[in-house]
Amino acid sequence: MKPILLAALLAAGLLVPAGTADAAVTYPGLAAAFDNASTSPAASPAAADIDGFGHSLVAEDLTAAGWDRGRVVTVDGAQLRLPAAAPGTPDNVVADGQRVRGRFTGAALSFLVTSTGAGTEGTGQLEYADGHVQDFRLGAPDWIVGPSSRLTVAFPHWNTPDGPGAVPAKLYTVSVPLDASVPVTAVTLPKTGSGGRLHVFSLGTRPAAGPWTATWATATDDGLAAGPWTERTLRMVEHTSRGGTQVRIRLDNAYDPGPLTVGHATIAVRSVGAVPVRTPVTLTFGGRREAALPAGGQAVSDPLPFSVPAGADLLASLYLKGTVTNAPLHSVALQEMYTTADGTGDHAGDGVAFPTAGTFGFWTILSGIDLTGPGGTGTVVAFGDSITDGWSSTPNTNSRWPDFLARRLPGRAVVNEGISGNRILQDAFSGLPDGRTAGVNALARLNHDLISQTGVRTAIVLEGINDINSGTSAEDVIAGLKEIAAELHAAHVRVLAGTLIPIKGCSCSSDAHMAARNQVNAFIRGNGGVFDGWADFDAAVRDPADPETMRAVYDSGDHLHPSDAGYAAMAAAVPPGRL
Repeated sequence: MKPILLAALLAAGLLVPAGTADAAVTYPGLAAAFDNASTSPAASPAAADIDGFGHSLVAEDLTAAGWDRGRVVTVDGAQLRLPAAAPGTPDNVVADGQRVRGRFTGAALSFLVTSTGAGTEGTGQLEYADGHVQDFRLGAPDWIVGPSSRLTVAFPHWNTPDGPGAVPAKLYTVSVPLDASVPVTAVTLPKTGSGGRLHVFSLGTRPAAGPWTATWATATDDGLAAGPWTERTLRMVEHTSRGGTQVRIRLDNAYDPGPLTVGHATIAVRSVGAVPVRTPVTLTFGGRREAALPAGGQAVSDPLPFSVPAGADLLASLYLKGTVTNAPLHSVALQEMYTTADGTGDHAGDGVAFPTAGTFGFWTILSGIDLTGPGGTGTVVAFGDSITDGWSSTPNTNSRWPDFLARRLPGRAVVNEGISGNRILQDAFSGLPDGRTAGVNALARLNHDLISQTGVRTAIVLEGINDINSGTSAEDVIAGLKEIAAELHAAHVRVLAGTLIPIKGCSCSSDAHMAARNQVNAFIRGNGGVFDGWADFDAAVRDPADPETMRAVYDSGDHLHPSDAGYAAMAAAVPPGRL
């Protein structure tokens, strides 16, 4: 049978191998429950069988992606230890009601999973040390035909009985919010029925934020920045929202099919251009100067005593060791950054002598800067599309509405997870180099970009206008907003919804689109208990004489994105008491 046809039949649940036997056994740890071998050497495909039809992951692909046996990989802030099993030996458990003992404490419990076939979602249970229990839902898309928008890592081949074939195989991470005040002592995996098989490879916790909040962050919109870069140093500018006395940075290799190595990372307060106020200070990762990021993985630097001013520019410098072919990208930085030439090596520690060979206008690899200090009350995350991303605002001035909001709220952490062109329901992510996409859909990126954000307390969600302008109905947009709110509340995050601003006169809009916008706004204002409040961005920028139109002073000129003054008006519409 042809591989693609076979994959399609598996995904549809039309071709399903015999299921596993009923299991109610308690195991001392996840590895003790392993009952399936998913990974085989390229030359020995018969050594493993993940789907019941002789297919498997290719061991050499995992190694090439940095997913080595026994390694700890950080995904969405959770540390997941990869199975130490040799290729051809059990390295995952097919979920069927097994009870696994352990001790898990943190904000969330993450599962590294994939599925073979359809219908793999089921209900599991967590047992806490104080005796209370928590049900949870766990499932995963199919390992072959599942969506790229939700993947953690994709390997370039599957191993067939005839050897490797060029069919990407995917693993996913699913996170379950925890009661962080009490340890979990046992996890019962779900029974998923006969429609397919849910494979669990690892369990790990995302730590509670403790005293940490974010002061700056950004989201990946295009998984693959233009490369290659060889032995060069990038110096990037980040504007802080609040100050602190201790700092750490977060690196992210999301969506990248290959690993990369940051050979040296430093932090400094900026004076002007690429020049720091003082000599940049080295950051370490587990005591090491170097951070090796596997495909789809993250790294967090060690805490560093460092005075971070509020409302200031920082310089984060990353020396890229070796050759980096692809890297995660936030393409609309609206900020000038600095790079050395290829082959010049490590200049992350340079001060005034940093040898700038060119400039660029995106953030890459660096995904966040966290800090501790007096007065931390949690992080406010602005989550949205190009209007949150600040499209059409003046470059190098930090004139996005979340920037203005941070200036309104001294001492509060406000970070921007907007992606230009983003939609609630539809993906705009190709996974191709230089795709310049609008990112994965908001629901798919919710855990990665928002829920796992350091110290998140409140989200301000402004999404839906790109869905409407692409023909999605108001009812579907509303359903998506409800789903976002439900997921955030389950993760103990407050939710404010932003009303959609006027679009009359935009080449993207029509009478039907304007009617849909008004329907969504009526739902947001009516609330119905879905949100914890709303920010009436529409009322803040509309023309009283024609409410379907932005006031001219607030319009950038395209009748869709505000001007700097319009973004300031939007920030003024956020009710501080609801944050």
